[in-house]
Amino acid sequence: MDASTLTEDRKLVIWHDIECGGYDVDLPLWRELAGTGEVLDVGAGTGRVALHLAARGARVTALDLHAPLLDELTVRARELDLRIPTLAADARSFDAGDARFDTILVPMQTLQLLGGAENRAAFLRTARAHLKPGGLLAAALADALEAFDAEHTEPPLPDTREIDGTLFCSRPMAVREHEHTVSIERLRETIARDGRRTAEGDVLHLDRVTAAEVTREGAGLGYVALPQRSIPATDEYVGSSVAVLRA
Repeated sequence: MDASTLTEDRKLVIWHDIECGGYDVDLPLWRELAGTGEVLDVGAGTGRVALHLAARGARVTALDLHAPLLDELTVRARELDLRIPTLAADARSFDAGDARFDTILVPMQTLQLLGGAENRAAFLRTARAHLKPGGLLAAALADALEAFDAEHTEPPLPDTREIDGTLFCSRPMAVREHEHTVSIERLRETIARDGRRTAEGDVLHLDRVTAAEVTREGAGLGYVALPQRSIPATDEYVGSSVAVLRA
């Protein structure tokens, strides 16, 4: 594989899988909340959560802003003989037609990518309109600065994967604190069999917001606030608090 000739869509899928695909600590909680009901997975990507839940009996619809990720999810679902409808749309304004869900899940800090309180409110209103009466919305939130605090003197290990003889490596370089956001800076490198290298930077901006704040925002929009849940930290990942709201 010559990484320099990959299409942008293929690179999007590869880096998404490398940086997000190996995370599984949250799956027991999503499985508990989803059961075998109608579930909307927000920020579904290539199907890390959606495939797991669908294989265990949930009726999952996958939503993501990036259609190439959902196309890959569809291929993987077909290989597993699973049916997972997809919706390429902005989480702040999606329209799933007549579909109504028992549970809407927002894993891996997806809610922190929306761009501030006004955009979170837009998502929460849209999600509430798509929940069945009594349905649940659960969103994971984390403080990225924890990975670079006084207890963590070494930077996080890089995420790596070899594909067709090319080594892909995503290396966390820095986390920078701003007034309302945190920026996570990564260096994405590839090394081909013949030694050719590529390198490019990537920056992810996360809103600085806690589960308690999201719970209060939801209550102000007509949700019923339920007790927070938590996802434990690991050696590779910070822990998350999970805001849980009932329609």
